[in-house]
Amino acid sequence: MSSTTSIKSILPLLVSACLLLMLSFGYRAGFGLFMQPMSDANGWGRDVFSLALAIQNLAWGVIAVFAGGLADKYGNLRVILAGVFCYALGMWAMAWSVSEWHIISSAGILVGAGIAGTAFGIVLPALVRAVPVEKRGWALGLGTAAGSFGQFLVVPFMQELIEWLGWFRALNWLGFSAFVMALLAIPLAPYSGANESKGSDIEGTLLQILRRAFAVRSYTLLVLGFFVCGFHVAFITVHMPGYVLDLGFEARVGAWSISLIGLCNIFGAYYAGIISSHRPKHKLLMYIYLSRVVVISLFLLTPVSLPSILIFSALMGFLWLATVPPTSGLVAVFFGTRYMTFLYGVVFLSHQLGSFSGVWLGGWLYQHYGSYTGVWSVAIVLGLLAALLHLPIEEKDRTTDLQAAPA
Repeated sequence: MSSTTSIKSILPLLVSACLLLMLSFGYRAGFGLFMQPMSDANGWGRDVFSLALAIQNLAWGVIAVFAGGLADKYGNLRVILAGVFCYALGMWAMAWSVSEWHIISSAGILVGAGIAGTAFGIVLPALVRAVPVEKRGWALGLGTAAGSFGQFLVVPFMQELIEWLGWFRALNWLGFSAFVMALLAIPLAPYSGANESKGSDIEGTLLQILRRAFAVRSYTLLVLGFFVCGFHVAFITVHMPGYVLDLGFEARVGAWSISLIGLCNIFGAYYAGIISSHRPKHKLLMYIYLSRVVVISLFLLTPVSLPSILIFSALMGFLWLATVPPTSGLVAVFFGTRYMTFLYGVVFLSHQLGSFSGVWLGGWLYQHYGSYTGVWSVAIVLGLLAALLHLPIEEKDRTTDLQAAPA
């Protein structure tokens, strides 16, 4: 079967997967827009909402590991449907939150679980399994770009919905709309790790497989490096709208910033997937992190204006989720696709630990010092560290390392 014929045969899967990621990441990218109105309405400091979204990122990462294991064992459809339910329930409960515990359990834990069941960790492995090997980078880039396109489309819509209906009713409507993702999950069902279990020569519990994976140094370095991506992305996603407000700009400018990041990452993520099919993935990751360091440094050194905010957003957008295709692609290179959902979920947990750190640290430092300067500096140092971590990675098939040692 030719590659062209194969792509045509899975077109419903590609469309459904991309639309699912558009909604999942579009909602997630817009929660920072609710920080100011919800904090004002409930008398919270910015640290309360920041903590809730930090826990959202942490819950997303932790639950993604278990969701990946369940998807590999029982199929991805059940996992996605459970994720959709948690997403919708979380947004509804978020609207009714009146205390710190309420916002943590709703926007934090429930929504985090919802994202874990509907995002890259579950959807991208299905795309990898569905396409020929030579098309994997393209499929990963396409799926990642779809998430960014959702950020571009949904975030401005969420801002307009807040201004039109108010933040309370906007959250309720968004919760109802989340159920569309359940319909989009159906075409993904045939492409899960559960369907590869027969004939596999990889045996053992998930914990045993994880131990064998961490014995591969390149995998360990990849896990550590992805922490930095999470720190950068989550800090900017959550705090950029507030940062822009502090600089004296309208709330719309913050929404435009996040939206522009999503627009530019459509191209950045897509072409990162294309490039990672033909060039060393670890070197591409190294250059992406170094480029982030340069962009953040120039933004801080340049006098702030509307053009500087938009230029920064555009440049960061090209680098935003461009890390995902080469990172997930490396997991497939190391260990194949049988346990890709689970092992990528572990890599992604590191990303979400970074996300938790970036969101929480940003809110804590702002609340205590009234400035984000310290967090921007940390982001620069971590970017340099990530570039160094990816340099020694070796792109080799290490599937045999997942097999149990002979008795």
